[in-house]
Amino acid sequence: MTGKERMLRALNREKPDRLPATVHQWQGWHLEHYMGGVDALGAFREVGLDAAIQYFEAMGQFWIPDAERYAVSSPEWNDEITVVDPDPDHKIVHHRILTPAGTLTYKTEADRKTTWITEYLIKRPEDLELIERFMPVARLNHGAIAAEYERIGDAGILRGFVWGDQAGCWQHACCLMDTEKLILEAVDHPDWVHRLLRALLERKLRFIEESLRGARFDLIETGGGAGSDTVISPNLHREFCLPYDRQLHDALHSAGHRVCYHTCGGMMNILELIARNGADASETLAPPGVGGNIVDPDKVRERLGGRVALVGGMDQFHILTGGTPARITREVHRLFEGFGKNGGYIMAPSDHFFETPVENLKAFADAARDCTY
Repeated sequence: MTGKERMLRALNREKPDRLPATVHQWQGWHLEHYMGGVDALGAFREVGLDAAIQYFEAMGQFWIPDAERYAVSSPEWNDEITVVDPDPDHKIVHHRILTPAGTLTYKTEADRKTTWITEYLIKRPEDLELIERFMPVARLNHGAIAAEYERIGDAGILRGFVWGDQAGCWQHACCLMDTEKLILEAVDHPDWVHRLLRALLERKLRFIEESLRGARFDLIETGGGAGSDTVISPNLHREFCLPYDRQLHDALHSAGHRVCYHTCGGMMNILELIARNGADASETLAPPGVGGNIVDPDKVRERLGGRVALVGGMDQFHILTGGTPARITREVHRLFEGFGKNGGYIMAPSDHFFETPVENLKAFADAARDCTY
């Protein structure tokens, strides 16, 4: 069975020939410093893992190094970008967005691994009106996507996102406004927060129709860590995530795509909500050592198994990076028994890694090959 067949069968909640194993977004830092500068597809082949290639063009993911190259402008939303400091170890970028009705600003800083926000776009409630009236939506190049899909071939799957700083509406909103302040607004002024979420939803639905319908992706990511139950309560998730996630997932299914819902943090207290949002798969099954709260994989499988496929589970810091090959092998078998013994499971690190030894990745791949159905 090929890597693509293996992963698609798991995403369909079936049993492949053996446990599929991959990584969540191979980082450029690791490729450069540990993999000899090969691209992600070459790295998957070198260590023996099933490939899951992320496609970022026009997706607007703010945290990617040099993320400003994905900024979207229009005649009514002119994003003037100033690189204050080009040092790749501490890059500083200022954005000044000119609209016919006013100006918005935001700032980011970055190193060679990631980008973070230092000044948020929304500073006053009335800033929302400019977003509602003028914020543009990116467009994808279907030809470039098809070429990447063909390049990957049977090695694995091609993953995309719903456009925005994060794919989910709540998670995107937390990139436009400080998360703590948005939570307080959700309590004090819920109607205003719903206005913001509807404005983002409208654009994401347009992106799905204009750019994702007909695009050759195997899996589309939605959600984001700000919706985790280690960030917001289940009640807030139920009101401010679930209804918007459901609409996105219905639209993606209508456009012919599988959906993977991303919660890179706590999810034990929102498993039923995840099952209700219409996603085909749930990730990243993060354990406490990497900021999540998944302690017992059996309990997750009991509540989600057969309803959605499961992706993730491996502690990328303490075990995949810091562990011995023997410890990695033991953990692979433990997670397989807990999450995957009935099928419908793709094993992966719970999120990004940067310093993982190549021999540990090979041990990870070798152990997964031993987990057969």
